[in-house]
Amino acid sequence: MLTGTLSRYFGMRFLTSVVGSFVGVVALAAMVDYVELMRRSADWPHATAWMLAKISMYRVPQLTERIMPFAVLVGGMSCYLTLSRRLELVVARAAGISAWQFVAPAMIAALLFGTVATAAYNPIAALLHERSKHLEAEMLGEAPSALQESTSGFWVRQKSADGAAIINAETSREQGSSLGGVSVYTFDDAGHFQQRIEARSAALEQGYWRLDDARIYASGRPPVIEDTYRFNTDLTLEQVRESFATPETVPFWQLPAYIEMADRAGLAAAGYRLQYNQLLARPLLLAAMVLLAASVSLRFFRFGGVQKMVLSGISAGFLLFVLSKVTEDMSKSELMSPVAAAWIPVLVGGLTGFVALLYQEDG
Repeated sequence: MLTGTLSRYFGMRFLTSVVGSFVGVVALAAMVDYVELMRRSADWPHATAWMLAKISMYRVPQLTERIMPFAVLVGGMSCYLTLSRRLELVVARAAGISAWQFVAPAMIAALLFGTVATAAYNPIAALLHERSKHLEAEMLGEAPSALQESTSGFWVRQKSADGAAIINAETSREQGSSLGGVSVYTFDDAGHFQQRIEARSAALEQGYWRLDDARIYASGRPPVIEDTYRFNTDLTLEQVRESFATPETVPFWQLPAYIEMADRAGLAAAGYRLQYNQLLARPLLLAAMVLLAASVSLRFFRFGGVQKMVLSGISAGFLLFVLSKVTEDMSKSELMSPVAAAWIPVLVGGLTGFVALLYQEDG
């Protein structure tokens, strides 16, 4: 009975601390993102404070997804340092409770927190992020948005009865079915360049792209301006989504279907596999953060060295973040399997915290 009561108490203290840390991170991210949007919107004629606040509010959930493990790390360290300062850990040890017993409830809470984050928070964040891009495009009158995934935008190649074409888009919304800042380069069957088409926006219809405000440039002919131009395509919505939809905008429950469609189409799906495995690994990553937090926070205050413990915990979290970025970049460059890239940080963080805690408790 004593063990069960203490387990529930420690679990609730940990969960309260982590939720408080996460809410603080969300508030800070919202403030920084809103200030950045205010700075960028100086030249936007239709920008209002309320519209920018809505865009920022829709963007913040996805921004905070990557910070979630560090919220757990900071929350865990804060929880155990508080328990140590108030001598509650001393009382628990005197009652015969080992460190493993009062760390276990926090790990269970972290696993549940990570499961909810993957199954519910991620789909909501993906949908809200897509909504933020839609609102920004509406505010700019479908002009190219600053939310570009790279300096060169998005690229896709297609072949049809009219020949080959290369499509470039500066922005992508609705997972690739609506594009902004579109450039189309067409070639004949022999591979010779035919014409270039510039359009304000493009929407994928059944068997063709509908280009709005299109300008058609061809060799030896003056430019032709069309309010609406129909450009034939053999691409399906699934193929377009693979090229234009970023993995972060796809909800967790839809990722397996995206991977399957990409494999059937013969397209690379490494980004979606990496995102899927990272979301699957998230609960265990948060549990690994609990072990790291416990390994640097269980020292009694009367022994001193609290500042060094806090600094070592923050350093461990930063190094783990660097490792996850390195493995992620290697996976995107196809130098590492997406499964290995997603699970290596989890194993390294978990084993590091486990070994450090084992050495402290059992010598």
